[in-house]
Amino acid sequence: MELKGRKIFGGKTGGEALVTKDGISFYGGIDPETGNVVEKGHELEGQSVAGKVLVFPEGKGSTVGSYVMYNLKKRGKAPAAIINAECETIVAVGCIISEIPCVDKVDITQLKTGMKVEVDADNGTVKAE
Repeated sequence: MELKGRKIFGGKTGGEALVTKDGISFYGGIDPETGNVVEKGHELEGQSVAGKVLVFPEGKGSTVGSYVMYNLKKRGKAPAAIINAECETIVAVGCIISEIPCVDKVDITQLKTGMKVEVDADNGTVKAE
């Protein structure tokens, strides 16, 4: 399947999808040392975002989240790419400063955890199988 979206930050990459219907707060919601989701009660609690194509509706929380994303990238614990239904400023800035390919305006309900996903953020496309 191919989905069309909007480029937030370019690049081409792929990997295994990690999908949630919950918003993500990088500040306080993800451990910058490990890449594990630590937010209590979050659908992905205990799972690592490292190297995954992280799919979630939108970001939430503090603007410090952008810098947490940067720290994740520096430690090799960042997602390979991010796909959002609606990318808000915190995630957009985080992707730009961390150079993480990102697209939004994607029908994320079509994506499931474990799918193999190719992201071509330059063209705003997502291929999944």
